Formats: sequence, structure tokens, C-alpha cells
Amino acid sequence: MLLNKQIADNKLRRIALEIAERNHDKSSLLLMGIKTNGIVIARKIATYLQDDFKGVIDIVEVEMDKKNPGEIKLDKTPEFDGASVLIIDDVANSGKTMLYALKPILEKHPLQIETVVLVERTYKKFPVAINYVGLSVATTAKQSIIVEVENGEVSGAYLTVLS
Repeated sequence: MLLNKQIADNKLRRIALEIAERNHDKSSLLLMGIKTNGIVIARKIATYLQDDFKGVIDIVEVEMDKKNPGEIKLDKTPEFDGASVLIIDDVANSGKTMLYALKPILEKHPLQIETVVLVERTYKKFPVAINYVGLSVATTAKQSIIVEVENGEVSGAYLTVLS
């Protein structure tokens, strides 16, 4: 196991603190959590941000087919122009999901876009840099990382071999 529940929670608290520190001069943050696990992580980070970030925190749920991304659905339409946007997911495997999550923002004019993951694979196929990482793991093309979520909490993460 890469992360148990307690270690994962500690990493999310640290990520929230880093986000607050780097964005102390912003009046608001827009957290875009990628369904299913990314939105759980976004909500958890938003809870922890309340202690250290004094601005407005808004959360948007992003829905897409991760294996074959095409249409990207948002649960609401936020104001992207001038916004500080954080795209949040559980794992950065290939980088493709993060890249496609940018689609609804491309014709807008946000102030900044940053990326957040609990676990990052160092083997990526797409040129996506992750700004906030809980754990970075060296992997091969035949390995994958699974993050488990139960009852709105990250319960753990582990490495698996693809067949």
C-alpha cells in the first residue's frame, strides 16, 4: 500500500496549506474536482482550506469518461474569467484526464490554472505538470495507481500491475 487513510489525510492537509500559502493574495479559488475521486479530494481540500484561506472557495464537479474523454460536463457554470482555478484529481497517471479537464476553460480568461493530485506517477504520456502533489511515485508503463475512496474519505492508495 502506498498510502493508508491517515497518511492520505495528512497529505491532503499539507496540500491545502500549500494552496493557501501560494494563493494568499487571491480573493477566491475555484476547485474543479474530477468525478469520482477527484471531487471527494476537492471537497476535503476545501474543508482544510477554510482554516488558512480567507477568500471564497467554490467547488465544481467535472464529469467525463476518463478512458475516452469527449464531452466534459460541469455540475454548474462558474465564472472562469479572472478566476484562480485548481483542477483536482486523485492520480496523475498519463496526464490525459488533466489535459481534457481544461476543455471548458480554454475559451475563458482565468487568472491562473493549477493542478492538484494526491498521487502522481512519474511516467506520463501527456505534457501536464502537477503543481500540488501528495506523493510522487516512480512507475513503469505497465503499472497503475489506484486510490480508494469510502464514505467521502480517501481510505488508501496502492500500486497495481496492468495486464
